[in-house]
Amino acid sequence: MTEDSRQATLDHIKLVRAILGLAIDDLTNRGEIHDLSKLEEPELSVFDEFTKKLKGSTFGSPEYKQFLAEMKPALDHHYANNRHHPEHFKDGIRGMNLLDVLEMFCDWKAATLRHANGDIRKSIELNQERFGYSDELKQIFHNTVDWLDSSVGLLT
Repeated sequence: MTEDSRQATLDHIKLVRAILGLAIDDLTNRGEIHDLSKLEEPELSVFDEFTKKLKGSTFGSPEYKQFLAEMKPALDHHYANNRHHPEHFKDGIRGMNLLDVLEMFCDWKAATLRHANGDIRKSIELNQERFGYSDELKQIFHNTVDWLDSSVGLLT
């Protein structure tokens, strides 16, 4: 006799919904608190000074890297208090979870929109060198840009 699998499938669907709900709740919270540490010292005065400079620079350029070096004390504080940065973890990006990586990717995308010459695809390439992530993760990032380009025209 064949067993009716509908109840097992419905139970599975319910469990997946619950797990997705946990992720959604966490991501919503991350959106509420994202980068709030920049609004207080020791970060605020440094970001007041460098935000315009960074906006006028090219991501990954020597000038950009010099600005980051000059911002080091504030950035160290920022990274220590914001887990969506690989620098938050002793293992870098390998210490992150999937939700950390998603917030990081969204942060990168938003950051490229602040620059006249911002390019998320170039950022993905440069950040692979910087953070040492795999070609597979790089491809997932590019696939996500494709999804954004087709889904959210206002953000591209």
